[in-house]
Order: sequence, then C-alpha cells, then structure tokens
Amino acid sequence: MKPSEQETPKLVDISPNISNDSSASEKGEATSQQQSNNGYALTVDEVIEQHIGALGFAQIVHALLVSIAWTFDAQFTLISIFSDAKPAVMLLATGAIVEGSMLCGLSTGEWKWAGGKSDTIVSEWNLICQHKFLVALPSTLFFIGSLFGSGVYGYLADSWFGRKKTLFISCLFTFVTALAISFSPNIWVYAFLRFANGFFKSGISSCCIVLATEVVGKKWRGQVGQYGFFFFTLGFLSLPLMGYLERKSWRNLYRITSLLPLGYAVFLLPFAYESPRWLLVKGRNKEAMVVLKKLARRNGKQLPADLSLINPIQGRDDITSSSSENFWKTKWAVKRIVMVMMAGFGTGFVYYGIQLNAENLNFNLYLTVAVNALMEFPAVFIGSFLLGVMNRRPLFSNSSYLAGVCCLLCAVLSLHRVTRALPVSKWLQLAVEAVGFMASSLAYDVLYVYGVELFPTNVRNFAVALLCQAFMLGGSAAPLLVALGRENAMMSFIVFGVASVLTGLVSLWLRETRNAPLYETLTQQGKAEEMENETEHS
Repeated sequence: MKPSEQETPKLVDISPNISNDSSASEKGEATSQQQSNNGYALTVDEVIEQHIGALGFAQIVHALLVSIAWTFDAQFTLISIFSDAKPAVMLLATGAIVEGSMLCGLSTGEWKWAGGKSDTIVSEWNLICQHKFLVALPSTLFFIGSLFGSGVYGYLADSWFGRKKTLFISCLFTFVTALAISFSPNIWVYAFLRFANGFFKSGISSCCIVLATEVVGKKWRGQVGQYGFFFFTLGFLSLPLMGYLERKSWRNLYRITSLLPLGYAVFLLPFAYESPRWLLVKGRNKEAMVVLKKLARRNGKQLPADLSLINPIQGRDDITSSSSENFWKTKWAVKRIVMVMMAGFGTGFVYYGIQLNAENLNFNLYLTVAVNALMEFPAVFIGSFLLGVMNRRPLFSNSSYLAGVCCLLCAVLSLHRVTRALPVSKWLQLAVEAVGFMASSLAYDVLYVYGVELFPTNVRNFAVALLCQAFMLGGSAAPLLVALGRENAMMSFIVFGVASVLTGLVSLWLRETRNAPLYETLTQQGKAEEMENETEHS
C-alpha cells in the first residue's frame, strides 16, 4: 500500500470557513502564535497526509500492536459458549447418552454426567430443569457489565487518561476478574464476576479501534479499522481449540485465558503511541508533535523544523471541560448517537445471538463454533475491500439484510417437516447459518468504523463507547432468546432475522462518511456539515 504523495504545505488560516464566529482576539492570538513560530501551522490530518504519509510502516505496526488486544475481547465475550454449555448425560440403566433436557423427572441415581461434573458450570452446579434459565444469567450480566463499562471507559479515554492508559487499565482488570472467575464457589458469585469481567473488558475494543485509526489518513481508516476485527477473529478461533483441550475443566479454561491480557499490557502495550489527536485536544501540543515525529521517522520521513500544530480548541476552559457534557448539549450529535445506538443494539443482538445460538444447531458444538469463527475471516477481508470502494451506509444496511434473510432461512430449515423431507437440511442449515453469521460480522465491523467517523476527536472515544454499550445491550438480550431457543429453535432464528432487517433500515437516517475528514471538535464538525448541507441544497 502506498502512502499518499507529499504536497507542498500551505499556510493555514486558523479561522477559516468553519470558524466565522470566532472573536477577533482569538484570531489575533492564533495569528501571532503562527508568526512567533516563524513557520506554518497544520492540522493533524494535514500533517499525516502531507508529511507522514496516509499509511506507512509506522502506522501499520502501530495499528497491529494495539489491535492485538481484540483477541482478549473475543475470548472473554464468547468463552461462555464452552464454559456454560449443556453437557451430555449418561443413563446408568442403559448406558445411553442423552441431552440434559431429558433428565427432568429422573432421580439423581438414574443418571450421571457423561464427561464429569467439572466440565461446565451446568454439570458442576446442576443447572437443569427448573434451574435451566440460570445458565443465561452470567452471560446476560456480562453484557450488562460491558454496557456500563463502555460509558465509563469512554469518558476516561476522552477526558482523563487518554486511549493508551485506559487500554492498559482495561487489560489489567480483565486479567484480575477472569482469574477470580475460576475460583467461583457457586452460580451467583460466578454471575457477579462475569458482570465485573464484562465491565472491565469493555474498554478494550473502543480504545483499540480509536488508537489504530487516529494516526492514518482518511483513505485508509476503514481498512485499518478492520485490523482489530482480524484479531477478534483469531481470539474467537482460538476458543474451540482451548475449549477442547480444557473440556474437562471450565475453571482451567478461564485461568489460561486470563494470563493473555496481563502479558499484553506488560510486554507489548508500552510500545504503542498515545493518540496525537487526543494529546492536541487536551492542550499537550509538544507531546502530540513528538508522536508525529516518531511516526514520520519510522516512515523514513522528517517533519519540517518550523512546523506547528493547529489546536482546534482555543480556550483552556474547553480543554478541561467534560466531553460528555458538551456532547449532550449538541443537538445534531445527540440525534446521531441515538440512531447509531439503535443500529448498534440490533447488530449486537444478532451478532452475539447467532454465535451463542450455535448450541441449538444439531451439530458438534466445537465444529459449529469453529465454522463460525472461520467465517469471520472472509468478513474481515471482504469488509476491508468493500470499505475502500463502497459507501458506509449501504454496506452496513445490505449486510444486515443478508444476515436477516439467512436467519429466516435457518428458521425454515429447522422445521421438522423440512428435516424429514430433506436429508441434507442439517448441513444446509449450517451453511446458511455460517453465511448469516459472516454477514452479521461484516455489519458489526462496518458499524464500528462508521461510528469512529461520525464524531469528532474530543468525543470520539465517548461516542464509540456508547456504540459499544448498544452492542452489549443487544448482546445481553441474546442469551435469553438462546435459552428459549433450546425449546424452540425456529422462533429464535425468526426473531434474529426480523431484528437484523430492521437494523439495516435504521442506517438510512445516518450521514455518509466515506472520504470525509475527521474533525476535532463538535463545533467544528457541526459548522462544516451545516455548510456542506447548504452547498448541496443550493
């Protein structure tokens, strides 16, 4: 991939079209600052495009480095597929292997768990018959914890700690809570610790995608945003292997996975850069320039000695103000985040629901999960290509429609009359489910990148965190439907299908962002989009 060609830098007026209402004193202060620098000032976008390169070796390494953490996001989000699975049961009288749902009415002396009591939480705590719906409680609380944690981490990343430190905190406490889960004495402690794990894990994805995309040119944001989903796929794909190796102990499965975020936070994360955009917005211009110089040097380039950065926030009060308070006072941003969160709820509900619903397919659980994980790879590569040639809005909506249609086809293929008339219906259902999951994964990935581009730097992590909350809220509803799907698989697929189609329709009210600049403040973006709308209507 070639970075964009360098252009002759231009003297930038700090109060151009989008700042017509700036006071005269602010203009004079900005002008004097430029003159004192004896050079010229550029925005971060212009420095990247003109001097560093839209995408070079430094940005690729940085994006890969921060995106590795997505592996843990996948593992702890989906680990319940194996730790909370319903194991097989052996009837002592005949030696027959049956499903756990057939035990109701039998005495404890008539059966035993085929693999042992320590296989999953279901076998260890006998979560069957009247207690079967307790199995959905830990996963639901995990997603609710992620919902609350996303808002907290989004605020911390935008206001106090920045993206890098927030990611470190998230990885560290993810390790602590995951290790604690492995010592849970009962289902209630387990459910609470899953809630805590979801809360602390929730900072990983939003910080990773923002860190990766804020240092590249606008042409490559979509593709670089896909790096994280590639590592998410690797984490997802690692679960069937680890789950199979530790199929005799769900506790050991948690202990092994807990060590990975700790190792990452200690040994790899220190080599990542803080976002220069965040540093600039917080008034730390020198640190932002240091990061940009390092990126340029590792790309084999050098920034001009007389170059300075335009700080999009002129007043110190704005720098220290709460990003969330400013956000909720901005009408266009509030309307936009509501639509984004509606799309996020539906996408998260379908994406996580299809994965968790794998147990309701008549296939080996490890094989089904492995097939779904493998389908993430074409979703990532197809998404990377399509994000470069298609607009975000139709790409997201069409992916959601395809996922919905596939879920509805799975519902049809689960009918008893269809399975009797069509011997290959089980394999056909697996194939259709895999395509539907790939489409939902593509919609999920695209919406993540879309959410980054829809909001400016000073609230971007906060907005993406709200999107994560919507994903998790949708995910929290999915385990309940999956539990119902154990009694009626067709109904669960119908609900997922309808939800996916409706989610695709929501995107019709979102703004297109392909090749649009990344703005730094709410005021700047609001005025720029207002002028763009006036130009389009004139």
